Amino acid sequence: MNELNSPRWNLDSIFPSIESPEYKQALDDYTTGMERLENLLHTSHGFNFSFWLKGYLEQEEKVLILAKTLHAYSYIIYSVDTTNTAFLNNIAFIDELSLRLKKIDFEFKSRLVKNSKKLEDFFTRFPQFKEHKFILEEKIAETKHRMSLKEEELASKLQRTGGDAWDRLHEQLISNLKDESGKTFNTLRNDAYSSDPILRKSSYEKELALLKQHKIAFAACLNNLKGETIVLNSKRKWKTALDRSLFASRLDKKTLTALIKSIEKSLPLWRKYFLTKATFLKKNALTASTATDSNGKTAKGLAFYDLFAPLEFSANTSNKSQLIDEKINAAEIQENNLNQSTSEEETKNASPLSKTWTFKEARTYIISRYESFSQEMGNFARRVFAENWIDAEVRQGKVGGAYDEDFALGHQSRIMTNFTGAFSDVITLAHEIGHAFHFYCLRGKPASFFNYPMTLAETASTFAETIVKQSMLKECSQIEKLQLLDMDLQDAGQVLVDILCRFYFEKSVFEQRAKGELSAEDFCTLMKDAQQKSYGKGLNSERHEYMWAVKSHYYSTDLDFYNFPYAFGQLFAAGLYQKYLKEGESFAKTYKNLLSNTGSMKSEDLCALAGFDISTTDFWNLGIEMYQKEIEEFCDLVKKATD
Repeated sequence: MNELNSPRWNLDSIFPSIESPEYKQALDDYTTGMERLENLLHTSHGFNFSFWLKGYLEQEEKVLILAKTLHAYSYIIYSVDTTNTAFLNNIAFIDELSLRLKKIDFEFKSRLVKNSKKLEDFFTRFPQFKEHKFILEEKIAETKHRMSLKEEELASKLQRTGGDAWDRLHEQLISNLKDESGKTFNTLRNDAYSSDPILRKSSYEKELALLKQHKIAFAACLNNLKGETIVLNSKRKWKTALDRSLFASRLDKKTLTALIKSIEKSLPLWRKYFLTKATFLKKNALTASTATDSNGKTAKGLAFYDLFAPLEFSANTSNKSQLIDEKINAAEIQENNLNQSTSEEETKNASPLSKTWTFKEARTYIISRYESFSQEMGNFARRVFAENWIDAEVRQGKVGGAYDEDFALGHQSRIMTNFTGAFSDVITLAHEIGHAFHFYCLRGKPASFFNYPMTLAETASTFAETIVKQSMLKECSQIEKLQLLDMDLQDAGQVLVDILCRFYFEKSVFEQRAKGELSAEDFCTLMKDAQQKSYGKGLNSERHEYMWAVKSHYYSTDLDFYNFPYAFGQLFAAGLYQKYLKEGESFAKTYKNLLSNTGSMKSEDLCALAGFDISTTDFWNLGIEMYQKEIEEFCDLVKKATD
């Protein structure tokens, strides 16, 4: 345990170790289970299909539970001890076994297609499997976009020296870029969060210079990856890459159109936020921007490198925070005739954004916020902490970031985070426990229903995060409210405005790549056009035309249009939160039922059960309303602080 009392997790209820009898038995059961599935596939022609399918699904359930558990376990033990060769070899072994399971699933889908007309008889004979109807029909639909087995196997082999190789080249180039002082590219990127405006700008300029030096290689990577995708999509009978992504997201194009329209309609609000933040930064000497407009006057928009600029103060202006807080309070006293001023010591003691949180304090706060929504959700959070499901200690050999992994065996979860005591770490913890609660709501469901689409994957986590942030906004001081609003809006702005920008860019890349190869300059032009359509006057002329070379998901053959599901999740969670505010405690049951069905139906049907029509802009506007109120409050606080 460290000084923050950040714990390590307990894995005994999953497997004590990879050398334990329990783990070895699970591996034996997994391989034996796959052998039984293979035998069932080989003998399928000699049995009544309905009885055969019942036996297959029952056996598949056992295999899927072990497959999901072994895969998750192999990764989490490695992620906290990346120098352990045994753990790395174990991951490779589990991945090799998963290839066998993929081939089994491929052959199973072929059997389903050949016997699709017999499915109604199956559901009549065995009504307990009616819930599988959606999953089985989805598998059948998927086979329409599949080449022959030999072609798919060849495509997979060629991808290792094709798409995957270009992806690795991009990754290797990015990870090895350094400036003249030896500062890595990722470190330069992280400087965007620095409170030092000169550092933010200089790192941004170095980042652009490094990307420009390697623009030919980056363009070659993106050209060949998108070219491969276009060819394979054509062979698999996908009209566009977007159609393929919509299918994987279990989403209709009408719904995506409504989502995009809602975000586009909100762009003036976001541009107002960017302009207001730029004003605050300039008046408080927190920006190094020298951009000018066509008349030679200082440009009003936000510099790209200031998008994540914290509203903090340098050492020589250390008293500004207090002065601004007093100024805002004074304005509110004048407006409301209420004395809301606080002493310097009280402000210091009640400083959730700047204080160092202990893990115990984070635990207490998260549980209380979860309980404010529902007792069941609060009790679940208590269990997570009480049973040591979290590895929060920062230590050598552990990966960065945070994640939640779910285990079908025993229906439990484990959360990895790096808790440093910052308020953002409290938010991250609440976010990941939200993922675990989502899985908790799926208990009792078949393992095949644990795979829900990206569109719904961030629902529970973002909703939980929203509960915590909205609660904190009611408790903090005025200057902290300004800072917290900025933190929330800059995050939401990335998920909505920047992801809209990425959507525009990727759509245009596929359209242009289908006509021929693109140069680095072509990619830059498409990125500039996308940034103008999304950010507009919210940004000044200091933009980032090389963002196409930065975002790794552009360089994966499996992550086309990886962007819009996050925008879906952000606004969906915000819309649900607005519903909660209107309906109160009764909404908790609706919310839990919604999460429990995320793996067994299309997104539109799922939301319809909860009373939401996501195919129109009305629902999405609910989420926008929450951010509209935040933007208005942010702008009001900035006005009071800068007048």
